[in-house]
Amino acid sequence: MFLLSTVFYAQAQLWTGELDQSSDILLKNRYIEIEAAQAMYDMYNMNFDQAERQFSYLKRQYGWHPLPDFLLGLCYWWRLVPQGEMESKWDELFLAQMDSVQVKAHRLYDEVNQVEGAFFLAASYGFQGRLYGDRGQYFKASLAGKNALKYLNIGQDEEDFSPELLLGRGLFNYYAQWIPEHYPMLKPIMTFFPEGDKSIGIEQLKETSRNAFYARTEAQYYLLRILYEEEQNLEEASHLSAYLIDLYPNNSYFQIYHGRILYRLGKRIEAIAIFESILNRVIAEQEGYEYNTARYATYFLGNIWKSRGNLTESKKYFKGSVKYSTLSNATEKGYYFYSLLHLGEIAVLEKEFNLALQYFKKVRKVTGRKHAANQLAKEKIKQIEND
Repeated sequence: MFLLSTVFYAQAQLWTGELDQSSDILLKNRYIEIEAAQAMYDMYNMNFDQAERQFSYLKRQYGWHPLPDFLLGLCYWWRLVPQGEMESKWDELFLAQMDSVQVKAHRLYDEVNQVEGAFFLAASYGFQGRLYGDRGQYFKASLAGKNALKYLNIGQDEEDFSPELLLGRGLFNYYAQWIPEHYPMLKPIMTFFPEGDKSIGIEQLKETSRNAFYARTEAQYYLLRILYEEEQNLEEASHLSAYLIDLYPNNSYFQIYHGRILYRLGKRIEAIAIFESILNRVIAEQEGYEYNTARYATYFLGNIWKSRGNLTESKKYFKGSVKYSTLSNATEKGYYFYSLLHLGEIAVLEKEFNLALQYFKKVRKVTGRKHAANQLAKEKIKQIEND
């Protein structure tokens, strides 16, 4: 028997009908939801091997349907999430699963149920597009996005499906308005797409996060990013991140977001506890806690201790951020540059000027001339040389 109580607290909708084990429409099949529930919980709680075993069982039972392949692909996706853009270990497996989803979803679309087939086609193309975008393969990303858009609005009036289908439409509505606002050079391209509405997009994501089964946590994942990164709504983002780390206590991605939000809200003591817990799990090699995760945690710990005047602790963590940036192949990212800058500033405070110059010159070496970190390092070097 699966351990369902924790999952149904967050993900199951109330159901008073009979379990239909034979329905071809698996998105509406509560029996399948019960079989998938614990595995989905394991996946989001970063117990990937256990989740993969159960999804593979579902594939043996329902191999004709795209759902098991989609869940397996999602499991590979979440293996990638903590590692950011620096690790491509799972790319081929993820893309292969989404290719398989598309083959089966096209058959489902043509022969069984157009709406359910459209859901899996839009979702699989959308996820492929996201990965291609993260990898800098923008032509492939645009093709995948265009394919996803074909199927996005099919079935929007189907009440039984609508919570699942709203995820894609919510993301499209939000970013179709957000992108031209923040990237004016892309406005000509966006004229080929329907207009979006950010407020409607957020409401659709909230609806999905409340009422969907398969798309619920994905909607919460994107909603958290939007509230924190784009909307700068720290209070609402903090409530969502607190809920997610309580529900999924082993999810490093949600923990990093919660720590960053606490940091920006000025709740530094709580942030220290979160980041130290993350770092301890990385050191213990807990699944889902990667060098990239430690890169974030050490950087914020360095900042917090520097602001509190503890230069010894601050220096230790900024050195850790440099180390983990190197180990995760992230030496072209801001946390690496600014960790070096902070180490230079600490060296100045400790009157180790030659060491400070080494740090500042390293920043200038690894950044472009117009980068803000480069300009700041240049000013620091001048100050030292003029004193």
